[in-house]
Amino acid sequence: MEGTSVSRRSALQAAGTTVLAAGMVAGSASAKGVPGGESAVASREVSFDREGVRLAGLLFTPAGFEEGGRYPALIVQGSFTSVKEQMPQAYARKFAQQGFVALAFDYAHYGASGGQPRQFESPAEKLADLKAAVTYLDEQPFVQAVGMVGVCTSASNGVYLVAEDSRVKAFATIAGFLTDADTYTRTYGEDGLARRRSEAAAAREKFEATGQPTTLTVYSETDETAVNYNPTPGAYDYYTNPARGNVATYRNEFDVSSWDTWTGLDALSRAPQVTTPTMVVHSDGCASPEQAKRLHEAVRGEKELVWADGNHFDYYDSPAQMGNAVANVARFFHTHLA
Repeated sequence: MEGTSVSRRSALQAAGTTVLAAGMVAGSASAKGVPGGESAVASREVSFDREGVRLAGLLFTPAGFEEGGRYPALIVQGSFTSVKEQMPQAYARKFAQQGFVALAFDYAHYGASGGQPRQFESPAEKLADLKAAVTYLDEQPFVQAVGMVGVCTSASNGVYLVAEDSRVKAFATIAGFLTDADTYTRTYGEDGLARRRSEAAAAREKFEATGQPTTLTVYSETDETAVNYNPTPGAYDYYTNPARGNVATYRNEFDVSSWDTWTGLDALSRAPQVTTPTMVVHSDGCASPEQAKRLHEAVRGEKELVWADGNHFDYYDSPAQMGNAVANVARFFHTHLA
């Protein structure tokens, strides 16, 4: 169901949750950007290493940026198999408009970053990548504090990060795909999950012997073997439409050898370890709304739940949903990264 019903809003408000329509931000009628707007935001290509793997990023800086200044900074990462030129870049630019230094980068095995095989999904490696990104920002003389914003699956990756790394001073999830130990069993069934893990072992053996990867389509409305298959026309328009997320650097592929690593992602088991101030931005139309509420309930630091309108993909590129999410996260981060 798209949006939040009146009864749902009443229940959430009774529980002390911030409930907002798209375009609204708590505490004000609208979000105020940094003078100069988008045209004053600058970006530059950067790179940093993680255990010998080169990670490629884009660093966005706000209007009036000075190398000798001090700025709140954040890392913003996106969905499963995404690259920095998709929702990470779009959000990073908007956060720079709000006065932040914002880093979007390609995880190892994706985009312009190193790592073999390509399109390999590893929660452990993504955690190491995120820690390397925190180190990179922490070492910049113009950064005063670092936060993390995880969109979709990077919300789960971010939970792992803030559960372990006290250098991150604020955390936010936007339309998070938040996993628990049973997520993949519910999705594929026990037999289906066992089969996929067996396929991963075979694909890994093949790659080690021949250097040839085994891949599947990630998002499809026609290919029933895809990792995510939905026959509804337009279901995955974001990933197939060049005007949206089907950018030149994106590959709609998943390396089969990562079935066993990918399906080990269990963010909610880490949530009780999180004491970092946390904001959860979600809606009834986003992936697994009950999981988002469980995350909010489980984290132990200062926290806020923002329940708004829109479906999951609206939070990738819809001006209304993105604007609302950015305004609320910026408000929260300006407090905790000061």
